Amino acid sequence: MDEETFQVHVRPETSVTAVRTMPDTEPANGLFIYAPGAGSNINDPFGSYLSQQLVLAGFAFVRFQFPYMEAGKRRPDQTSLLEETWKQVIETVKIADIKLIIGGRSMGGRIASHVAAQGAAVDAVALFAYPLHPPGNPTTKSRDSHLPQIETPALFCSGTRDTFATPEELSAAASTVSLATVHPLEGADHGFAALKSSGRTKEDVWGEATGFLLSWLETEVLDRGDAAHLR
Repeated sequence: MDEETFQVHVRPETSVTAVRTMPDTEPANGLFIYAPGAGSNINDPFGSYLSQQLVLAGFAFVRFQFPYMEAGKRRPDQTSLLEETWKQVIETVKIADIKLIIGGRSMGGRIASHVAAQGAAVDAVALFAYPLHPPGNPTTKSRDSHLPQIETPALFCSGTRDTFATPEELSAAASTVSLATVHPLEGADHGFAALKSSGRTKEDVWGEATGFLLSWLETEVLDRGDAAHLR
């Protein structure tokens, strides 16, 4: 397992930190690019866990943080800059003849879905804890108008106690994507924590999410012949 930290140039005055982890075997089964949620950074715990597990399964993995986190700020960048960052990371780290999967947690995944809907050459999108609306406020305009434009397989994996989207709301939004799969994490909240009474730890939830992701990649993505680099 080989890990490298490097900079991705987004604009002349803007760069972000990324970490690339490569599996011991070549070629890799695919490349997964991951972005964290709005309050997290390059050291996002779920992203780090996912990186380790996917690399062990033979995938290359890149995780990065957005410019506002790079600058030590708390307020997320404008959507246009978040999207531009995603596009520059993809362009910088893509691997020829390797399937490309993009995604992330909460805002990181949401912006990945924007990029996929805009036609980025990706083979799949994996969205964890997708923030369909502000917590507990479903009357706010839903963040799903772009979803029907996603033409690749898309995984929605969220907790059943997630206040950013109930299971019913998430299923309805996912139904607008032609190749969507929804996997509910029973009892988990937006941060993937479960109630103590359930007997499950956050790591248990991470393991379930990762296990389902790997199964989904095998059946819905790797078996498909239309790799992004061939389109």
